[in-house]
Amino acid sequence: MSGRFRSFSFIDRITRREGGRVEGHFGVPLGVHFPASLMAEAVGQLAAWSAMAQLDFAFRPVAGLASAVHYHALPHPGSTLQLQADIERCDAEAVAYSGKAFVDGRLALELQDSVGPMLPMDEFDAPEAVRADFHTLMGAGAAPGRFGGVPKPVLQDLQAVPGERLSALLQVPEAADAPYFADHFPRRPVFPGTLLMDALATLSLQLAQQSAPLAAAGPLVTQKVSQVKIRSFTAPGAQLQLEVVLQDIDALRARLKVSARSEDKTVATARIEVAPQEVA
Repeated sequence: MSGRFRSFSFIDRITRREGGRVEGHFGVPLGVHFPASLMAEAVGQLAAWSAMAQLDFAFRPVAGLASAVHYHALPHPGSTLQLQADIERCDAEAVAYSGKAFVDGRLALELQDSVGPMLPMDEFDAPEAVRADFHTLMGAGAAPGRFGGVPKPVLQDLQAVPGERLSALLQVPEAADAPYFADHFPRRPVFPGTLLMDALATLSLQLAQQSAPLAAAGPLVTQKVSQVKIRSFTAPGAQLQLEVVLQDIDALRARLKVSARSEDKTVATARIEVAPQEVA
């Protein structure tokens, strides 16, 4: 597989494609930052490969809606993700699918009722190059260990109303400063929606950790992300205003409403649940 797929490609090989089911795997390299949100990205990419092939690479899906993402276990460097996606609908308008990720055989993530709108492939990438890469994945597979990790979100200008809300600015890197833009996408760089959700989850964890009764509960983790809506693309260099609002909290979990805006335009919204690590 070409060098342009070394920074944000989470399928090493597609091992089965039959009916609406597609399966594959990805090895998380040692020594890299691999947030849990990238498991959802990997499932989405697996579904996208099958959908693009079904439409002869004339269209590609982009992030849109997801009913719910449940996190059951965390990935770790050196682990292998076993991935599966079940495609319920695929046409020139959208692909609808659900999927799962397993970490070394243990259920780690469930993605429910996701819909990705279809857009013309040639706006994002060269169709012939994507077709060639698909044949590689269906054959011997991509070179393992090529992913170099992603940076942790840098949240600036934090403003808090304790126990109620927390806001911050997220400065999206320029294309030259973030290798993942080469994969996402070669002809039209777009800040990945899963990295945006990771930043919102990071902010949610910070607010929950500052709020009673979870302030004394120890490490917290993201347990569920639901009602995800990615409303528009975010270009390199954009500045996003992130906000998380605490909806309710008890000793077992906190539920938060999250949003991202750019120049007073809503980019994304979701609901996030966090819980102490030992009960997640």
